[in-house]
Amino acid sequence: MIVTLDSVSIIVPALAGIPFPAIDPVFFRLGPLQFRWYGLMYLIGLAMAYVVIKRRAAARDVPLSKVQVYDLIVYAAFGVFLGGRLGYTLFYNPTYYLHHPAEILAVWEGGMSFHGGLLGTCVALVLFCYRKGFAVYTIADLAAQAVPIGLGCGRVGNFINGELYGRPTDVAWCMVFPRGGEACRHPSQLYEAALEGVVLFVVLGFLGKKHTPPGTVFWSFITGYGILRSIGEVFREPDAHMGFVLGSLTMGQLLSLPMVLLGVTMLLVCYRKGYAHRSVSHG
Repeated sequence: MIVTLDSVSIIVPALAGIPFPAIDPVFFRLGPLQFRWYGLMYLIGLAMAYVVIKRRAAARDVPLSKVQVYDLIVYAAFGVFLGGRLGYTLFYNPTYYLHHPAEILAVWEGGMSFHGGLLGTCVALVLFCYRKGFAVYTIADLAAQAVPIGLGCGRVGNFINGELYGRPTDVAWCMVFPRGGEACRHPSQLYEAALEGVVLFVVLGFLGKKHTPPGTVFWSFITGYGILRSIGEVFREPDAHMGFVLGSLTMGQLLSLPMVLLGVTMLLVCYRKGYAHRSVSHG
């Protein structure tokens, strides 16, 4: 049953769960122009990332000016959007976009790959450091502390769009999503927002205040995201056109497992180098 209150529709589950607030994905219209919540979430994430990086840079005595922080955000934004969209088309739905190439740039409709966005951002940050004369790990450690904000905002955008919903369940807080049929499902977008956005932000913020070897925060982010994304995928419905990719593994888990292995390996390398440097310094 659907109950409409002004611009917000409430889809009421017939058997169990709680109502899904089916908010209009477009929050403002101006003639032919449409402004969507999904895009706004990314803008909010980038704006908050600016504040976080600026504060953390000052706390760590990294000589980043306001203009340089702004430039860093612009570089990262291009990396996120280009890498995220291209990653989605290549990892998740290459056949469809091969036949509909004009829709590759339709980011307002959703469809962003974090793993592609991560690769794009890494390339953008290396380019920024090369042009501005900063050590890559110095900037990577700062940027990593801000990324969870964007992840959390993006998952909220997924929830508003009613996409990337969870698997069928009978838990008391399940929801019936407009695109998910009649089944009551896990609100997995909110789970992932809590894991990737809140938990990861707190952990990285704690590490960022400690005296750790260069690269520790960045590789902790890589490791932590891989673990938390794999956990979130347990509750998330696999993409309909893909299903499970390898046994019971989804594409998200398949792409995240190498992140955990690489992250742990590089953390060991960072700490070994840090230990060797301290030994030489005190020798």
